[in-house]
Amino acid sequence: MNFLLKLILSALAVLILAKILPGVEVDNYVSALIVAAVLAVLNSIVKPLLVILTLPATILTLGLFLLVINAAIILLADYFIAGFNVGGWLWALIFSILLSIFQSILHSILKKDKN
Repeated sequence: MNFLLKLILSALAVLILAKILPGVEVDNYVSALIVAAVLAVLNSIVKPLLVILTLPATILTLGLFLLVINAAIILLADYFIAGFNVGGWLWALIFSILLSIFQSILHSILKKDKN
């Protein structure tokens, strides 16, 4: 149940960011839910592999290369989902940063409601 609620909150964050950012488009609510699900799968499977493969670059940049990996994950989701469009690397980077901020705020609110 907790995973489903986090998925819905992530879809809400995707919808809000698509309205705010001109370089990101989501067709409808179902597409936002699919984007949230695909990002969850990509973050759990592909991202750890990319982090391991790019560990020297991540160490040299003091972790800032992880932002590039997050943008690559967003662009990969854009490739797989027809109702989700990102305008390029810069928009993917901005979207990934803001999505992380939104998700952390929404999930912290969720944790406060549990207590």
